[in-house]
Amino acid sequence: MKAVCWNGIANVTVEDVPDPQLLNPRDAIIQVSSTAICGSDLHLYDGYVPAMKPGDILGHEFMGTVMEVGEQVSNLRVGDRVVVPFPIACGHCYFCERGLWALCDNSNPNASFAEGMYGHSPAGIYGYSHLLGGYAGGQAEFVRVPFADVGPFKIENGFLDEQVLFLTDIFPTGYMAAEQANIQPGDTVAVWGCGPVGQFAIQSAWMFNPARVIAIDRFPERLAMAQTYGRAEVINYEDGVDVVETLKQMTGGMGPDVCIDAVGMEAHKTGIEGAYDFVKQTVKIESDRPYVLRECIQACRKAGTVSLAGVYGGFVDTIPMGAAFNKGLTIKMGQCHVHRYLKPLFEKIESGQIDPSFVVTHMLPLREAPQAYEIFKKKIDGCIKVVLKPE
Repeated sequence: MKAVCWNGIANVTVEDVPDPQLLNPRDAIIQVSSTAICGSDLHLYDGYVPAMKPGDILGHEFMGTVMEVGEQVSNLRVGDRVVVPFPIACGHCYFCERGLWALCDNSNPNASFAEGMYGHSPAGIYGYSHLLGGYAGGQAEFVRVPFADVGPFKIENGFLDEQVLFLTDIFPTGYMAAEQANIQPGDTVAVWGCGPVGQFAIQSAWMFNPARVIAIDRFPERLAMAQTYGRAEVINYEDGVDVVETLKQMTGGMGPDVCIDAVGMEAHKTGIEGAYDFVKQTVKIESDRPYVLRECIQACRKAGTVSLAGVYGGFVDTIPMGAAFNKGLTIKMGQCHVHRYLKPLFEKIESGQIDPSFVVTHMLPLREAPQAYEIFKKKIDGCIKVVLKPE
């Protein structure tokens, strides 16, 4: 089969690799109909996530048709159309039984490696380094899905792939960022980053009835999408404004009630502070550039909530913990427990409350994945979200 393989920093290729096989009675084989490049895939592409090996198959946002099932998989049949959540979860451990699917105790075969870095291992993730299991990802023609009796969610009606594909990750991730922030009616919500996750965080925030949503970014096309589809007020931080002071002015000196970081470990910033983080990350003194996290903490009102949807992978520097402590902030974070949200968010799509396909700007064949990564990375031609189609 054809698959998108990582071969070093900024080097992905489409290669012929062996077709996946059932390895466990709870496995299924999925023929991929659509797969997407996620912003967090760029952390692998840019070399900021450890434990990648040449030939690793990328991708954790995918859907398709069931082609084969293991003998213990009774919930799926050959021919079923499914979306597959990006965390791999057993369904029976302490964390899965409590709906904390992204913290599954049994899905990362390299748990000891992750424990050395994090203290405990999170769940395995498709196509996201050997730190998180070394699983082959979904940017391929076929994928082996472990614990298929738990993960895949059937789509039984006529929705286009682009309308349901993002149930695999970015729609639930944006929604969880809003949900865990405990948004109250009348609140002001600020969202840093108007990429795909940020767009869904903006849309999801409105589902909790705030008074205002403010979006922060530097790309006009992303801010325009946030205005058009997300009804957000916008701040372009390259317009010479101080974001923290601007947010204070917009909120009568209070600051936003909720601040959502939808950027994560590769935050961009101009000036001395941006250069400081970039140099430290480049020479591996820190693994993540946490400028947005710093700004969220500084901007958030006293006793407010900072919610992290953007991925952080390792170590950060100069976080204003004094501000977080002395303002009494609540900080919520974590990989999304996608399984928890599949049914309720699909119902929102069914009811017409949201059509997730609005975020797609580019659709290319799988064989053009190397070009697609460059387009997405460099935001060429106003790129916001890329969907790849196996042929």
